[in-house]
Amino acid sequence: MTLRALLFDVDGTVADTENLGHRLAYNKAFRKLGLNFRWSPRLYRKLLLQTGGRERLLHYLRHYRPELGLQAAEILRDASRWVERVHKLKTRYFRSAIAAGKVPLRPGIHRLIMEAKAEGLKIALVSNASPESLNALIEHSLSELAPMIDIVVSGADVSAKKPSPDGYLHAIRRLGVSAGDCVAFEDSSMGLQAATAAGITTIVTRNSNTLDDDFSSAALVLDALGEPDRPSVLVRGRIPSGSHYLGLADIAALAQRR
Repeated sequence: MTLRALLFDVDGTVADTENLGHRLAYNKAFRKLGLNFRWSPRLYRKLLLQTGGRERLLHYLRHYRPELGLQAAEILRDASRWVERVHKLKTRYFRSAIAAGKVPLRPGIHRLIMEAKAEGLKIALVSNASPESLNALIEHSLSELAPMIDIVVSGADVSAKKPSPDGYLHAIRRLGVSAGDCVAFEDSSMGLQAATAAGITTIVTRNSNTLDDDFSSAALVLDALGEPDRPSVLVRGRIPSGSHYLGLADIAALAQRR
């Protein structure tokens, strides 16, 4: 096979948007609306098992109702309207955090995308996130790389979000490549399941929210892609070249092992 495309998950993979952006934005939205809700890092890790922001809000209302008291009972009378209101406000706060430079790219992302485009590869972002959240990240954190991104697939573009493979299948159709020509990058077992179900070799760069996830089907598991001056920590597998950070040749070699 010839490596033709790299497909990146966004939240937690391209940038640590969950810890530095979304969770804090949800809590700010709750406070603005006068709600006694707060998502701690521990609770948020559990809520990340839901497929998207709106789904997390509904799950929280329904499954944590005893802890939320009368506020939740009132909200549940028109839950869908409340979810949209909170999500819209959260997105506004998230965009502000991105614009303020509070959510930098994870190590190796900029380097690898630049290297891939120099070799003529296609680049896709494949995410469960809303178009609004993705656009904020692209406009600010990814502004230099934006012209190099060939397509963006959001949760709104498919009928079923990850762990369904629909987003990845949609991406490879739009790119005009086969699954065997691609490598995906994910940070969670949900994303890994989606990419491998689409037949795509997948590399995982885990984070603090996904330390206990099952990554047994990944081609390689690292703490980050790494940089020449910032080595990766290997969690599972090995970098083919023996380097201390992941390069394009290493990715191609891992894809060849399919």
